[in-house]
Amino acid sequence: MGELRVCMIGAGQLSTRRIYPYIGAAGARLVAACDLDEERAVRNTRLFGGKPYTNYVEMLEAERPDAVIVCIGPQQHYELAIDMMKRGYPVYTEKPPAPTAAQALEMARVSKETGRLCSIAFKKRYNVANNRAKEWIAKFDPSDLYSISADYCSAQYSNDSLRRDFLHDFTIHMIDLVSYLFGDASEVFCFSKGKDAYAVSVKFANGAVGSLNFNCGRTFALPTEEVEITIRGGNFMTIHNSSAWRISENERGVEWREPPTFISAGDSGNETGHLAELVDFFQAVREGRTTRSNVYESYKSVVLYEAIRDSAATGRVVKVQYEAL
Repeated sequence: MGELRVCMIGAGQLSTRRIYPYIGAAGARLVAACDLDEERAVRNTRLFGGKPYTNYVEMLEAERPDAVIVCIGPQQHYELAIDMMKRGYPVYTEKPPAPTAAQALEMARVSKETGRLCSIAFKKRYNVANNRAKEWIAKFDPSDLYSISADYCSAQYSNDSLRRDFLHDFTIHMIDLVSYLFGDASEVFCFSKGKDAYAVSVKFANGAVGSLNFNCGRTFALPTEEVEITIRGGNFMTIHNSSAWRISENERGVEWREPPTFISAGDSGNETGHLAELVDFFQAVREGRTTRSNVYESYKSVVLYEAIRDSAATGRVVKVQYEAL
């Protein structure tokens, strides 16, 4: 398969800043963009190429792309991804994959039944710092993992709808990351202050524990993201704002990385993961394989999100249970 021909559904602010500019750099060609707002579709095709549409079915019938990208909202991710796969197209959607874990699981089962890839844009699985962490953790036996802690905060959310819900829209990135680094969770307990602040304790299936601090009382201008990983024997790693890290092994510092500029909130596609995840998706389509953020892995992150939400609501420890495909 040569150059991939890609259609895009959605032309809003996020996709215009974080997806459209990277399609060409990731090795594909945008042939069409669809948005219910015709002006936005016209604007983005003028900027990034392709033909504008307001009806995605008409777009697909006319263009017959190799893959489709969907960036609208979680309900539309769920509905359109299933439709795309049943029509025979590999699909990449923004996060979260669906409003509920049950719907995300349905997406994963359709992917398996149709043989069509469904990949979710969980960028933290792709950025440089977190992949160094994944590589480093793999050096140790899972039974030696002790703990992971994360501080992940944002500016104020309105919390008046699921799409504007802090826990569902923002913290889902960190929920996915701790699962990527430490594996499946088994139990969760959470204190919360309404929908604005969460203190989460997690027990993982490998016996490790985690502590997560989430709140929406800060600012997007100065990102707050701190991750600390501890492994038996004086081994630990700290990651600051998805870009700088320190590694200690056997109680001695062995690695330090400090980027020359502050980039974790900027436009570096590999540092933030936005470009790298598209590269992986396009290569997976060419090679007929899955991705590290395939929809089943993303389903498990929604399961953990729901366990945190339910524990906050009930004041009880929640068992985390994942269904098989």
